[in-house]
This record gives sequence, C-alpha cells and structure tokens, in this order.
Amino acid sequence: MGLFEKHSALLNQAIEALYKRTFFAAYPEHPAPAVYGETADADAQAAFKATLGKKFELLKQANATAWIGVEESPYTQEPLGITYPAFSIDTLINRAQSAYHVWRKVSAQDRTGILIESLERVRARFFEIAYATMHTTGQGYMMAFQASGPHAADRALEAIAAGYEELQRFPSATLWDKPMGKFNIQLNKEWRAVPKGISLVIGCSTFPTWNTVPGLYASLVTGNPVIVKPHPGAVLPIALVVAEIQQVLSEQNLDPNICQLAVDSYDKTITKELAEHPCVKLIDFTGNSAFGSYLEGLKGKAVFTEKTGVNSVILDSVADADKVASNLAFSLSLYSGQMCTAPQNFYIPEGGIKTASGTVSFDEFAQKLVDNINSLADNPKAGPFVLGAIQNKNTCTRVADAEKIPGKVWVKSRSIENPMFKNARINTPILVEVDAAKKEIFSKELFGPIALLIKTKDTDHSIALAQEMALNHGAISCGAYTTDGAVREKIADAMALAATPVSFNLTGGIYMNQNASFSDFHVTGGNPSGNASFTNPEYVVKRFTWVGHREPVAAG
Repeated sequence: MGLFEKHSALLNQAIEALYKRTFFAAYPEHPAPAVYGETADADAQAAFKATLGKKFELLKQANATAWIGVEESPYTQEPLGITYPAFSIDTLINRAQSAYHVWRKVSAQDRTGILIESLERVRARFFEIAYATMHTTGQGYMMAFQASGPHAADRALEAIAAGYEELQRFPSATLWDKPMGKFNIQLNKEWRAVPKGISLVIGCSTFPTWNTVPGLYASLVTGNPVIVKPHPGAVLPIALVVAEIQQVLSEQNLDPNICQLAVDSYDKTITKELAEHPCVKLIDFTGNSAFGSYLEGLKGKAVFTEKTGVNSVILDSVADADKVASNLAFSLSLYSGQMCTAPQNFYIPEGGIKTASGTVSFDEFAQKLVDNINSLADNPKAGPFVLGAIQNKNTCTRVADAEKIPGKVWVKSRSIENPMFKNARINTPILVEVDAAKKEIFSKELFGPIALLIKTKDTDHSIALAQEMALNHGAISCGAYTTDGAVREKIADAMALAATPVSFNLTGGIYMNQNASFSDFHVTGGNPSGNASFTNPEYVVKRFTWVGHREPVAAG
C-alpha cells in the first residue's frame, strides 16, 4: 500500500470538511494519555531537555558552514543553547533549485501521501513541540500543545487538502473535437500543473508552527520546494516539523532538500537576501506590516502575508454583563495578548451598555473588566498559565510605556509569579481609557497585554470607528455584543465591507481569538492586515500555473 492509499480516507474527510465548513479535527486537541499514550508527556519532557545545549542534528542537511542558535526561554530567561546547521544563501538556493526538478515530477497523489504521512510523524512529537513552543514563545503549556501541535497539524492538513483539490480541478488530457461542417478538427490536449518554483516561508516568534505550516504545506503539495526561515528566537518547534518532513522524503528516496531549514541570528539576518533572490518565486510571511508591505512590493513573486492589525470589540447590548466582562478579560489575558487576533480597542457608548435589567454605565463596565482581569491574574491555578510569558523584552517596554498614553489608566500592568518558573516574564493587562477623537493612539497595533477603552457617542459611532480602523489599518478579528437583530446586521455588514470577520455574543467556552481550521478563514486578505487567507482556493492556486499542450490527432 502506497502512502496516498494509506491516507486517502483522511484526505477525503478533509476535502469534505473544506466544503461543509462544519467541525472537523483530524488531531485531538486534548493531551490525554488515553489518546497519545501514558508516557507521552514524560517522554517529551525528557526529549526536550536532552535537546538543550546541543547541536540539533535531526535535519538531513549536510555540510553546514556554521552552527547558529540564539533562542532564550521567556520562562527561565536563560539561553536554550541549541544550535542549528547554517548554510550560505547560494547553497540553500542551489539545493532548492535541484530539488525543484525532482519534486515537481512527483505526482500530486504521491506528494499528498508523503505530506500527510509527515503529519502523522509530527503527531508523535506534539508534546515535544509543546515544550519547545513554551520555551521559545512564552505560551502556556496547554496553548503550546494545542496551537503548535494538533491545531497546526489541522491547518497543515487543510492546506494539503485545498492544494490537492485544486490540482484535480481540470483533466490532465482530453480529446478536443470541433465540428467544422463536412469534417471535424480533432486535437489531443493535455494540461500540466506547473509549480512556480522555490518557496520561502518566513516564520514569526509567537506562533512558530501554527503560522508557518499552512504556507509550508501549501507550497509542498503544489510541487514547490520550500526554504523555511524561522524567527531566530523561535526555531526549535518548526525545526522538529522540518526534520520529520525530511525523514519521510528520505524514506521515499527523495531529496530531503525539498524542504530546508534556514537559520540566522539577530545581528546577521538572511531573510531580505533570500526574499529578493530571483529564484525565489513564492513568499509566505507572518510579522510586522512594514516588512510585510515591502515583501508585497517585490516584483515577480507571489506573496502571502499576515501582518499587523487593530482588532475591535463593539459593545451595544448584552444579556449578561458579568459573563461578557469575564469572557473579555480572559481574551485579553490569554497569552498576554500576543496574538494577531487579540482584542485591543473596546468601543463603549457614553450612554452605557443596555441589559435586560437596565443600563450598565461606561464606568461600571470598565470596573467589571478590571475586577475580572485582577481575579484571573490573582488565581494561582489559572492566572500564570493563561497569561504565559512575554516572548520579547520589547513587549515589556511597550506595556510600561502604555501608562503614558493620554487618558485614565483603569488598571496598571503588574508582574505576577509563575509557581513553576520564578524568573518568567509575566505582565498582566493594562487598561487605558482613550478619547475617541485621538485616533492616532488607537489606530496602530500595540501588541501585548494592552487594551484601550474608547467612549463613543453611540453604537453607530462605535461601528464607524471599528470599520475605519479595519479599512485603513487592518483587522483580523472583531468582537461584538448586541441583543438587537437590526444592530447585529449593521455591524456584520459594516465589518464585512472592511473584510473583517465578527464574533457575536461570545460569553464562555470559546473566545473571539480562537480560530477553527476547516471552518474559519484566518485573515481575509481584504484589508491591510494581510493579503492572504488560510485557506481559500486563492491560497493554493497562486502556487502553480496550468500549462496546456495540444497536437492534431493522427490520421487512421
């Protein structure tokens, strides 16, 4: 049995899920021993610890010119001491170019089977990837396991399924028969899906697998070799994924350089040189808007970006103000707001928020948010693990600077202790009231545990501001609370025109910054927060081109 046949049932389930958009998950998100094995967690801890302070030698990339590693744990604030093989730009490009002519000749079915098999191998490393993610990004353990393990694998499978489906859209050959009256013209026609060429996937520091694997697998399934360039501060999680891909390729007697890892350091980066190389035809990027916009402007390349945005919450009317405040406080605190979908701007009418039992004033709701933030932070069994740790020291600086924002500081950020990691960088959310007229303050992404309360004239004013921010500065998510159907439609329509999805009336169980594979499109590509979407057809069809050949049918 070949790998395609081995995984065809799962592939068919994934393709069906793409169309139905209902719940589907191939990889269980709960780290239960009954699912993943009684010793999975302990084995992973041991494997992670064994990696520290050593060369990462799982990759099948030979003849490194140097070994580089600058990762530091946000929990211990100590270097991981792991080094990775480094190569010159020319070596990476030459190996990828050579691999291109091997990989493009592999059938779509065989590529798909190989890639799904690699995900099965990655599955066995979910716990190890979780610890790697914790100690590079600062995510809490549960988020690190779910987001970098099963959720990332689901996103990868989604990209594989979307790519495979588009590759099957047209026949590979047909007889073209055109009636001409007394005779017919007959041509044998064939079509080939030709991959664009070398793909560069640029990872981010906060979600090194979840944000990386969609582009990685989308390019691979469509026949393009990939160079993965992770953020210097978060290499290990995606290095483990690349290692498993290379292992499966080698087992199939294929060049492991079809998928390469390219590392660098903060003081000597290679991203720009790689991106500008004429042989690089595809670029996936997650990160800041300035560099993302630069990449989008490069000629002769298909570029897929997720950049920064300004996410809003519109508060009009609610069934239960306490539940809403609790939900929003959790969403603000989750991973200390270090997510592209985290809420930042909270628009609250000066007349307050309507409820069944009366109106909750602006100040009353602000205080409810404060109380819930403090209650969560002060819960030793929840707070440190929901907040995680701050990935980058610059984020701590932004949080400190937020106290200088003009306006009332409802709650200051403070440091709390993680009982397992005494040196962890932790900052609770800061909440600042900002004048609605001072758009220059809330029209940029502050990134981190920073939230702004903006007093508006009314809900229409709130909607207008949220739409304006999304249209002009980008937005990846929007939360809205209303019990009025007409207002709901007004919000939905306004934000749809701003290409921003809305989560309505979430009060627990799911939070606005959670995003489901096979159902939610992550980023729309329709506003300045990014030009691509996980995963719509455009995300994969731009990675190859249809080329046709034709020939007259031979007589006789």
